[in-house]
Amino acid sequence: MSKRKQHAPEFKAKVELEALKGEETATELASRLGVHPTMIHLWKRALLKGASGVFERGGRKKPEIDEEQVKELHAKIGELPVANSFLERKLKPWDGK
Repeated sequence: MSKRKQHAPEFKAKVELEALKGEETATELASRLGVHPTMIHLWKRALLKGASGVFERGGRKKPEIDEEQVKELHAKIGELPVANSFLERKLKPWDGK
């Protein structure tokens, strides 16, 4: 039983740029690069559908902030000085001074 071949996004982009040039048919390109012609058509459709996103302003999405995680981290930050002072007091007898 064979597994499906996974192609890297860079490879897909290279194939589609060659397909958009129109110098070869999808069948010729598929036989030269070792992919099925249907995949070339699917990748081309996906490229054309998503190409407008490349030119959108503010293309980078702002990271989502998990408020619950922020609260937990602030609580841990608040605990650190308490733990440090406790350890400081416990280590003083062993200080040797």
